[in-house]
Amino acid sequence: IEYLKKAHSYFLDFNMPLIRRKLIEAIDCSGRDQVAMLILKFYDAYTEEVRRHMDYEDKDVFTYIDTLLSGKYTEGYSIDVFASGHHQINTKLKELKDIIIRYLPQRENNLLNAVLFDIINCEQDLVSHCKVEDTLLVPAVRELEARMAENLPMVDDTVATAGSVSADMLSNREKEIIAHVARGMSNKEIADKLFLSVHTVTTHRRNISNKLQIHSPAGLAIYAVVNGLVNIDDLEPV
Repeated sequence: IEYLKKAHSYFLDFNMPLIRRKLIEAIDCSGRDQVAMLILKFYDAYTEEVRRHMDYEDKDVFTYIDTLLSGKYTEGYSIDVFASGHHQINTKLKELKDIIIRYLPQRENNLLNAVLFDIINCEQDLVSHCKVEDTLLVPAVRELEARMAENLPMVDDTVATAGSVSADMLSNREKEIIAHVARGMSNKEIADKLFLSVHTVTTHRRNISNKLQIHSPAGLAIYAVVNGLVNIDDLEPV
């Protein structure tokens, strides 16, 4: 929920206003070009639609979920009410992109090209945003509702991720190996230092990656610093 709230703020307070400013710079919005003015009005109406969509989620849906998490049940509402009316909010951005390409075919207009790229990226980001809600949020809340209906305790069976795995879930040997990887040592160097075979170190590395879902030395270095396994001053300079 916190991620989705921050995403709403990103779209409404930063990304979409930024696209609007770039759009005004790229097309003639002085009133002389009626098509340009209509495009700006189209964008403003779409932005307001997105705002209503996200305000409903912030004020109604997320409040309902917070109530569930506090152990209370709200009569007359369920996450299926949200899911049944939840729709993709990127469609009109695709329309806007097509309208700009079709009716403002201004060549050598790099500002307009930049706006088009921003619109395409925003459209894709909104698709991903809605997918998170449909495939992660809704099923999780349905399970929460079912547990509350059956008076079952809430359990956390979330798949471990790099953000949710603490250093306590790693063995001392795994922590040691992560620290050495963070310092820039190769598998052979680690094996020599710890009096292990390279095969054993490789197996530990594989297990560490499976637990943390971090596969690069740079990612392990960040994990090691965040979890206090190494001091940032011990890392090799990039």
